[in-house]
Amino acid sequence: MTQQGVRWTTDQVLALAPDAASRAAGGRLATAGPWSGVGSSDEGAVWGLCKGSGSEPYRTVVDVADGSGPAYRCACPSPKLPCKHALGLLLLWSGGGVAAPGATAPEWAERWLAGRRERGEGRAGTGAAPGRGSGTADPEAARRRALQRAGRITAGATELEQRLADLLRGGLAGAEQAGYGLWEETAARMVDAQAPGLAARVRELGSIPSSGPGWPVRLLEECALLHLLDQGWLRRESLPDGLAATVRARVGLPASADGPPVRDRWLVLAQYDAADARLTTRRIWLYGTETDRTALLLSYGAAGRAPELALPVGLTLEAEVSAYPGAGQQRAALGRRFAQPATTETRPRGVTTSRAAARFGEALSDDPWLDSVPLTLGRVVPVPDGDAWQLADADDDTALPLVPGAGNRAGIWRLAALSGGAPVTVFGECGHRGFTPLTAWPTGPGPAVPLH
Repeated sequence: MTQQGVRWTTDQVLALAPDAASRAAGGRLATAGPWSGVGSSDEGAVWGLCKGSGSEPYRTVVDVADGSGPAYRCACPSPKLPCKHALGLLLLWSGGGVAAPGATAPEWAERWLAGRRERGEGRAGTGAAPGRGSGTADPEAARRRALQRAGRITAGATELEQRLADLLRGGLAGAEQAGYGLWEETAARMVDAQAPGLAARVRELGSIPSSGPGWPVRLLEECALLHLLDQGWLRRESLPDGLAATVRARVGLPASADGPPVRDRWLVLAQYDAADARLTTRRIWLYGTETDRTALLLSYGAAGRAPELALPVGLTLEAEVSAYPGAGQQRAALGRRFAQPATTETRPRGVTTSRAAARFGEALSDDPWLDSVPLTLGRVVPVPDGDAWQLADADDDTALPLVPGAGNRAGIWRLAALSGGAPVTVFGECGHRGFTPLTAWPTGPGPAVPLH
């Protein structure tokens, strides 16, 4: 959790379970029924009282702010770490069942959290119950847990490599006949291996067969990227530090925004939501008007609920942001705010369409699994290209195709109306499928126009 209220996904929580029985038991406690007094803080703590078999509810608190993994405290006698109550509380939190950060922790939870801060426990967890010891962290135990998880991920990546080899040996046509069940079962195996990032990519594979003309090519491309990620994990010790951090993040290991805080006047470039059956993800792009850097904020909400963080497009916010680890990563956490968002005439600096394509290629060297990079195009004109559209550079003969799709149609027409045949400035995401416009500014004075 960060100050912007980022929550983990269900797969990320389930990947913490020590075994399948704990995962199932935690899932049964992921509803509001057995819980009372739940809350969360800006500092990254979640707490609650879980009704058990005894007369007193189990006091459960989790510190999720540490990048090496959460730390737990529960009054139950279970020797497992995390116990089913901690898993259930985290699942409740990840699904939006815990109020937005900002609450004051109860005395019993604050006492443990304060003790962790005073002892500098930082990167280790404990399963001891309140009142049954000091809960002093054991660095050696934390190291063993990290090694155990790495071993599980390695076993999962090795198994996934074999399944990919079997798929290619049998031919891609077999993927169409096998149906989605095979992929879901493989994804569940990756969750068992505590690798939720691999699980998510496997599920994406399952949606490709029979998805339209050219699906075998797309399936082969995604299999190659998944193979590359497996090999990156298996050979992570030989990778440069930045790329190794990217591999860990792509596999699904939790990380915290440990970069130094950068204070700037951040222009809100774009904000849009993407939803699936379990989660709504909000992406907010910021541009540092003084540092000339771009940052991405992510905020989550349970399916059907809006994420907590909302920033109006076109305003500036004086604040600090801290970067997450990984080569070429733009994701950051929003920290201290120094003023209320204000209107501005500031616009990001644009590049040519040819330079935009080159930047995407350069970014792939840092993160081969990137779908797109944030870019601002200067002086482009939207023009039709058969049944599709493209952004033509007003100063040369190059152009970028716009990503097709019904979801983009309204934004493209809004962009065409704003341009009226004249050059405009457009911010969006540039990837292998083309450019997705998110916000535009007219040639002359005028506010930012959201397109998504």
